[in-house]
Amino acid sequence: MPKAASLPAPARDPRQLRRLLAYARPYRLLFGAGVVATLISSSLGLVFPRLFGRLIDASFLKVGTQDTGPLDRTVLLLLGIFALSALFGAAQSYLLSRVGASVVADLRRALFSHLLTLSPRFFGEHKTGDLTSRLTSDVSTVQAVTSTALAQLVSQSFTLIGSAVLLVMTSARLSLLTLIIIPFVIGTAFTLGRRIRKVSRGVQDAVAAANADAEEAISGVRVVQGFTAEHLETRRYGQGVQLAFEAALARAKLQALMSGSMSFLTFGALALVLWYGGRQVMGGEMSPGDLVTFLFYAMQVGGTVAGLTGIFNQFQEALGASGRIFELLDEQPELQQSSQPKPLTRMDGAVEFKDVSFQYGSQSVLQHLQFQVPAGQVVALVGPSGAGKTSLVNLLIRFWDVTDGQVLIDGVDVRDYALADLRRQVGSVPQETLLFSGTVAENILYGRPDATDDEVRSAARAANAEEFVVRLKRGYDTVVGERGVKLSGGQRQRITLARAILKNPRILILDEATSALDNESEALVQAAIENLMVGRTTFIIAHRLSTVRNADRILVLDRGRVVQDGTHAELYESGGLYRELYDLQFRESPR
Repeated sequence: MPKAASLPAPARDPRQLRRLLAYARPYRLLFGAGVVATLISSSLGLVFPRLFGRLIDASFLKVGTQDTGPLDRTVLLLLGIFALSALFGAAQSYLLSRVGASVVADLRRALFSHLLTLSPRFFGEHKTGDLTSRLTSDVSTVQAVTSTALAQLVSQSFTLIGSAVLLVMTSARLSLLTLIIIPFVIGTAFTLGRRIRKVSRGVQDAVAAANADAEEAISGVRVVQGFTAEHLETRRYGQGVQLAFEAALARAKLQALMSGSMSFLTFGALALVLWYGGRQVMGGEMSPGDLVTFLFYAMQVGGTVAGLTGIFNQFQEALGASGRIFELLDEQPELQQSSQPKPLTRMDGAVEFKDVSFQYGSQSVLQHLQFQVPAGQVVALVGPSGAGKTSLVNLLIRFWDVTDGQVLIDGVDVRDYALADLRRQVGSVPQETLLFSGTVAENILYGRPDATDDEVRSAARAANAEEFVVRLKRGYDTVVGERGVKLSGGQRQRITLARAILKNPRILILDEATSALDNESEALVQAAIENLMVGRTTFIIAHRLSTVRNADRILVLDRGRVVQDGTHAELYESGGLYRELYDLQFRESPR
């Protein structure tokens, strides 16, 4: 299968983190409460090393004494501190997890909502699997930054400063020995952290590419199995997984190198402290309790520095993922809406193409189309493949805009209507039906969500659908499966027609809605289509010319131009492309 285009790699944006954190702003009170709980828990953590030192001195420097009061009081105080620390730690965990989950939900909603504003051109150029990967795994990756990691940054920074101050107060000479190592730790963290960020972006890209391959194969599984291409798709997906694995392995190596470096530097510093501090205790310059206290504070300093490097890694990974997210959020909708749209409640449906040209990329698709369609007329669009039939109706519904000229409805340029108002007045029944995985009723209601049950049933009857719906196990509450897989082609098409009937559009677009059906289903669907076309301006994209003989008018397109215009009888009599196409299909003259 051909590879779709990828979004460009992002430039480094210093505002990226601020944009990400902006999604946490609505939850700043919860976040603030979580930070307060974190600071209280961290403050209590600074107290117990001092108490441990007192406990050591009370236990070992008063050997043989019967007075256990100081020991008992110290232990009780420690238990109280541990209990409070656990309580505030649990509060911190819940509050910040709630903030993170809320931010992720908001970000996913914003991203999905924005995706739906983008034009079909965008989705034609980008893989669905890559887009869904950004919507799911990339958003999850940034959750830690918008909640836990940020609070931990505050906590670890507070603990680092507090421990360093208490370290100096306990022993200035030992502190100097300990603090010398910190610049090496920070330098290592920043050097490796930058590389981790770059590799993390590669991991996300590789996972997204593998997901895109899987999504293509799964959505087209019938084609895959029909061509016995399972081994081909398995190999293709396996190659994508291997690339993701290699990228993840490269990241793991860097993270392991950082972890090992931090561990060596931290514990090497502690070993030096033990050596030098032990000599001071032996010389009577320090008590054993002070040495233990100092060791705890030194471990807190080392632990917080290591923790800060881990948080730095999380930020690097999240910034790589958020770059992919903001690429989508920065993607501008191709269709621009009028700042002062014309009011549109109910249109008549008169259509005019006024010197319309349309270009897709560098390819000219339509050239200087000029025709008018009175309200209520049925117009068939015929022509060879690639003549521009689908592009013509896509301009009418504004899936994209003209390059030159105007498309007018009731004398107003379609670009002057609000997009939602315009599309509410235009209904489309495609050749390839698309049903959603809900119930029959939910799929019909997609045409007008506020419709009543009676209106749904009335639309189903008009579409010749009710006769099979009532025979389903749960009737209108029957789940149709993904893409309507539990229904036949004719049944799916009639549900689609019922949806269009319920919408009650003034302009109707039919893309050869019966071409893939058997004779019985075609007759039922065709009867429903005739019901649907009554009183509406209708454009029929016709591949089988037998379906357009009764159209009020036929436009023949070739290479983006209207080359013939008239009724079936007129066009056949005059010869030209229409007669060639008709005779090619039927090999006989009409009677």
